[in-house]
Amino acid sequence: MKLHHKELLARLKSIEGHVAGIRRMVEEDRYCVDIMRQVQAVQQALEQVNALLLSGHLETCVTEAVRGDDPEARARVLAELMELFQAARGIRRGGRYGEA
Repeated sequence: MKLHHKELLARLKSIEGHVAGIRRMVEEDRYCVDIMRQVQAVQQALEQVNALLLSGHLETCVTEAVRGDDPEARARVLAELMELFQAARGIRRGGRYGEA
């Protein structure tokens, strides 16, 4: 995680500014399509943050668990990754994401 810490913070600060801009656009009753385009830009920026987080997690926590001697830790990190990918793809179990 430390590998990407500064970049993550910079991206999140930028996203905060964009969200504040979207709020102002709504307050000013700007054209809906313009607002939606800005929302899409924020969503893409959040996806980039998520990709950086995943990369850091794979490089550290997952790698350590997979190489380690604890089968429970290995199973836990792999289950967490599967849960994340299922949620990202919209796969549901029962009601909400992750519910049995």
